[in-house]
Amino acid sequence: MKHKKKKKKKYRVFWFFVKLQFVLMLLVVAGLGYYYYGGYAVQVKNMKSEAVRFVRSSTADTFCAAQTSVVYDKDGNTISTLKGEKDVYYLTYDQIPVDVCAAIVSIEDKKFYQHSGIDIRAILRAAKAALENGEVTQGGSTITQQLARTIFLTQDQTWQRKVEEIFIATELEKKYSKTEILEFYLNNIYFGSGYYGIQAASMGYFNTEVKNLDLSQIAFLCAIPNNPTLYDPLKNMENTIGRRDRILENMYQDGKITQGAYRMAIAEEITLSRPEHEKNNYVETYTYYCAIRLLMEQEGFVFQTEFDSDAEREVYNETYNDAYTECQKKLFTEGYRIYTSMDLGLQEMLQEAVDGQLAGFTEVNEEGVFKLQGAGVCIDNETGYVRAIVGGRSQDFDGYTLNRAYQSYRQPGSSIKPLIAYTPALERNYTPDTIVTDAYIEEGPSNADGSYSGEMTLRSALSRSKNTIAWKLLEELTPQVGLSYLKAMNFSKITKDDERLTSSLGGLTNGASPVEMTAAYAALQNDGNYRIPTCIVKITDADGNEVLSTVQEEKKVYKTTAARMVTDMLATAITEGTGAGLGVSGMPSAGKTGTTNDNKDGWFAGYTRYYTTSIWVGYDMPAELPGLSGSTHPGAIWHTFMERCHQGLAPLEFLPYVEADLYQKIREDALGTQE
Repeated sequence: MKHKKKKKKKYRVFWFFVKLQFVLMLLVVAGLGYYYYGGYAVQVKNMKSEAVRFVRSSTADTFCAAQTSVVYDKDGNTISTLKGEKDVYYLTYDQIPVDVCAAIVSIEDKKFYQHSGIDIRAILRAAKAALENGEVTQGGSTITQQLARTIFLTQDQTWQRKVEEIFIATELEKKYSKTEILEFYLNNIYFGSGYYGIQAASMGYFNTEVKNLDLSQIAFLCAIPNNPTLYDPLKNMENTIGRRDRILENMYQDGKITQGAYRMAIAEEITLSRPEHEKNNYVETYTYYCAIRLLMEQEGFVFQTEFDSDAEREVYNETYNDAYTECQKKLFTEGYRIYTSMDLGLQEMLQEAVDGQLAGFTEVNEEGVFKLQGAGVCIDNETGYVRAIVGGRSQDFDGYTLNRAYQSYRQPGSSIKPLIAYTPALERNYTPDTIVTDAYIEEGPSNADGSYSGEMTLRSALSRSKNTIAWKLLEELTPQVGLSYLKAMNFSKITKDDERLTSSLGGLTNGASPVEMTAAYAALQNDGNYRIPTCIVKITDADGNEVLSTVQEEKKVYKTTAARMVTDMLATAITEGTGAGLGVSGMPSAGKTGTTNDNKDGWFAGYTRYYTTSIWVGYDMPAELPGLSGSTHPGAIWHTFMERCHQGLAPLEFLPYVEADLYQKIREDALGTQE
């Protein structure tokens, strides 16, 4: 009986495998049919042909050619050059230290000397991940594939790019030796901060040739290319050190270094020594940022500031970083001519105003950077372009210069009130003369002076920066509605947590940047029409052919009447309110102070018909500065700069709000006629 059961069991197993083989055969046939009749065979054949053509036409010069990009100010004067340093710093294989080759092979492609351009197992792992995730999420790329992608392809995560990358890699292995491929690779991979190739990276981060570096420094540099954003030593030093340690461990396990060398290298403290001429000033870093984002947009990247979940934000950030890195490479190597709106005269005035006002604060941090900092941005109201941008105090040091004007986000305090509460309220039947009551609110805010003034006009409430009134206005609007105006003006750090009444006083979770605040106040001056801040007018190639140009398109955020009414109220704030005495002599001015709790951040944002400027003052690591308010250091910087940049300009009155609706209709009709 038992014998019969065993026989039946074997019989069932046998037919199971027969059926399984039959199903697999059907799947293969179906797959081949889909491959051929779905058009993929032709597509793959074309990619194969293109790969052969790419490699056959390549020479050694293909892997060291790069052009220099140039940045110009508004008058056509050269601001900076973005050198394609491959030709300057190109090293032949015998000039590259042995440890560099060993380090990069150990971490990027252990089987480099054994394979013929591709690692089948790594590709299968990547394919498995792609099937599970619905997209290509793992590289599975050998050094040869990475070289193929860097020189001939884009960084797009698609199966088509991956297949062509494989074809090119196999063709490269047929034409060039392993030493040549490694030489090409080490001279072309991106090390962040505009550095291409190991020699350029060595000069940029350590101010010396790579032959002079020790083992730990070499491993440190080789940690960067895998993900130049994640392992950026200027922003994420801990990440770079962590990957350096993994490289050193791999080298030790692979028998490339001794245990003693490993221990000494892993214990070494890395200190960067960047050459002074490599330090980008605030104009340059902002220009590169704007240019890169425009190139991203041209290539179809869709910018996003709102997310339904942290996971969605994380995926977006990863995609953003990849696209940013790819376009940054182009900026440094494609020979672009970048024409900007920057006015170096205004830039000098703004820098001097910041430096002069804060000169008495000499305390520095561990890196030697002034602890108390300031930042400011100036926008031309006629064009909407950025004219000057200062991201910190002037200082002579070799370290990285943080551009706080667009890279730092701080709570804006009361300077947010006109944007989130007052102007929206003026769209809903409020006027500057509406009577409101300044009184105690249970579980609400107190005023800065601790007192309440009873009945007053809305104009007086804004000019005297009454917290209770801003709170009540946002409560009536709802935080969601108030925040919608900020979102419409691309405030990039707004979260669900900001949907609370404290936002009426500038209590934002992540805050705002000076660039964002300046563009928003410029919208108030521009009849409620918002323009995306940028300093890029156009970009051409080396031969003068236009790559892209910008048109400052306007987006209606506030009603014209409301924008003009709040401007009139902010003019009062500068004549008799919290900004009293800070106006431009003989020039109608409007502005608002902003101070956060414990005097950690001070702001002043304001405008004339000519320029809009916002100023921030505070510590990089938020800390109390006794006596700091929007009317002290920020207001003084704003006043000094605006006085100078308006010299010789004829006074221009703000447009009256009583005729605003008619004016807006005429304007819209005129625009419609132009279209």
